[in-house]
Amino acid sequence: MDRLVGIDYGQKRTGLAASDPLGIFASALDTVDSTKLIDYLKKYAEKERIIRFVVGYPVNLDGRPAEAQPHVDAFLKQLGKAFPEVPVTLEDERFTSVLAHRAMIDGGMKAQQRRDKASVDRISAAIILQGYLDRMNGGSAAIDPGNVPESLSVKNTKRRRK
Repeated sequence: MDRLVGIDYGQKRTGLAASDPLGIFASALDTVDSTKLIDYLKKYAEKERIIRFVVGYPVNLDGRPAEAQPHVDAFLKQLGKAFPEVPVTLEDERFTSVLAHRAMIDGGMKAQQRRDKASVDRISAAIILQGYLDRMNGGSAAIDPGNVPESLSVKNTKRRRK
């Protein structure tokens, strides 16, 4: 089946996500040692047909290249050589780690589980891919803070102890 693969590349480990066959939803897939990433993707491609890679691209808030950008650029060259027929889309990865931590908290993960950086990487990859899918499917990934219901605002999401 056709899949889009989201990639949150890091020097040590990389978070991966995959779309459903219809290209509507992104799900966290795995976290892989970055030195073994291309081999992992080749094995994955034997089971599933990859139709696009969506790679998180590090940019600072002011739009300038982030410190990690040269590492991602080197990975993109490797990816292009290994999968010359698969298009690659670069997706702004700013705030994905923050959003991943928020999703973990909202999902009820305990603090010790949230310290697992591999989980953060997988969820970040899913957020990167979902943002792309939402735009391609006509949805808006951006949230207008003025339209968030009071019951969902950050100040009301803290859990109270009994």
